[in-house]
Order: sequence, then structure tokens, then C-alpha cells
Amino acid sequence: MTNQQIIKSIALETLKLESKSISDLSSVIDSNFCDIIEILKECPGKIILTGIGKSAIIGMKISATLNSTGSKSIFVHLADALHGDMGVIDKDDIVICISKSGESDEIKSLSNYLTKNKIILIGISCVKNSSLDNLSKMFIHTKIDREACHNNLAPTTSSTCHLAIGDAIAMTLQKVKGFTPLDFSKYHPSGNLGKKLTLTLNDLIDNNRKPLVEKSSSFLKIIDEISSNMYGATAVVEDNVIKGVVTDGDIRRIIEKKQNIENISASDFMNKNPKIMTENTLAVEALIHMKENRISQVLITNNSNVYLGIVHILDIIKEGINNE
Repeated sequence: MTNQQIIKSIALETLKLESKSISDLSSVIDSNFCDIIEILKECPGKIILTGIGKSAIIGMKISATLNSTGSKSIFVHLADALHGDMGVIDKDDIVICISKSGESDEIKSLSNYLTKNKIILIGISCVKNSSLDNLSKMFIHTKIDREACHNNLAPTTSSTCHLAIGDAIAMTLQKVKGFTPLDFSKYHPSGNLGKKLTLTLNDLIDNNRKPLVEKSSSFLKIIDEISSNMYGATAVVEDNVIKGVVTDGDIRRIIEKKQNIENISASDFMNKNPKIMTENTLAVEALIHMKENRISQVLITNNSNVYLGIVHILDIIKEGINNE
């Protein structure tokens, strides 16, 4: 075998082994798992994740996912917990301890503290009947055939399975709690994700560019309004209410027909059913709408149907918004 073939073979075998182990986890999604979700859903305090080594890293990720999907959570390193950090664990909290073997002196010390303070411990481990299993009120057995490590030593398959179970817990809690995209946006106000969930058309309206003409406006007036505002369109309004729209495409079609433009007004060729959206519409929703209808801009109104301006598809794309 060539070096490339060997490399590909090892990588594919790793993915195959780990994907099979994750698939096998479907057997633990049972009544016990449902009971754990119910307890976590009603948790009056925080969901504490803890572990040592690679399990600690997985615990940090699960805790972060819980926080961003509607469940209060913090991570406490198991070793640090036994040297003063137990103070962050309150009586209303629930502790989830992750461990590959389920065996360590720290687990036993943690269990003693939690038992004395009547705090629920949920264990996640690859080994059934381990100390963690026996000391936990509830337990998830993440059985694996072997680690992807060719020495069967480095936590690979086991840590991947623990991460997957953590995601299953977080996503189930998100759904049963009724956590919405609006709730999600509260925890993600920045970056492209935050924009996707919070940016509205009102944020994109340029108050200095508000193309509009009246139904009686001349052909030349319409051309001037479209050209000067650079949206490729202008609204046709009456008492600040939209009556239609004229686009640069409409202008081209009139010119191609070689009509006498001196006697043409906006009412003669405007589109009387323009695409209109309210200012509170999310920009990503407007983007989807424009792509589906193959248009480049939408007219914006407030809730009283008063014309506010135009948003072009490029205004949304420039903000880093996409619908993928």
C-alpha cells in the first residue's frame, strides 16, 4: 500500500468505528433516558458538568451547548471541585459526571459530598457496574467496542460517544422546554449567527435613500428617481401608502416597445402588486423571499402600511447573512 492509501485507510476506519459506536447508542434512549430528561427539565438550579482529562473537555462543550439552548449550566473540573470549587454547587443543582472508566477517588469524594447535601448525581460512563454507576442516582451506559486509537488507549470513540449523548440531552431539553429561535438569539447577539437571528429590515433601511414617485409622475421623473437612489426600483405612493412599484426592468420594456414616453405616467405601467414586507421582518426571511421570487429588492412598510423605503438583496448579503 502507498502512504496515501495507508493514511486514508486509518482515517476511514476511525470514522467507521466511531460512527458505529454512536449508532449503537440508540439503545440507551430508553425510559431511563426519558426520566433523566424529565429531571433535568424541572431542575430549579443549574446543570453542573464535571469530569477529568478528556472527559472534562467534553463536559465543557456539553455545558456550553446547554447554556446556549436554554438550560443554565456551568462546568466544574472534578479535581478543582475537591479543592474548593464545590462551593459553586447549590442544593437545587443537578450534577452530571462524565468518565470513561467510572473509577477514580475523585468520583467517590464527589459522591460523598453530593449525598450529604442531597444533590442528584447523574453518571455517564463506558463501564457498567463501575463506581460511578453504583454511586449515581441515574446512569447512562455508553458502551463501546474499543477506542479508535490503535493502542486502544487514548479516549477517542469514548469521548465522541459522550459528546453525542450530551448533544442528545441538550437538544431534547431544548425541544421539551419550547426554546425558540428568538430565545436563541438572546444568547447569540453577535457574529453572523446573531445577525441571522436578530437583524431586521428596519436595521437596513437607508433613510437618506427613499425612492418614491406619484402615480402621475412622468417617465423621466421615474428614471431620475431610480437612477439617483440606486435600488433599481422606486415605489409609487399616494399619501405615503404604496400603490405600486416600477423597476428598471419595467423601464427597459417601455423603451424596447418604442412607446411615446412623453405621455406615459407611473400609473400606466407600474406593477400594482409589489412585494411588500414589514420593517420587523428578519433580514434572513426577506433574503429567502427574494431568492424564491427571483427579485432584487422589497418595499418596506411599518405596521400601519406607511412606506419606509427599499431594501436591496445586496444590503442583506453585505451583512454576511445567508439562508443556508
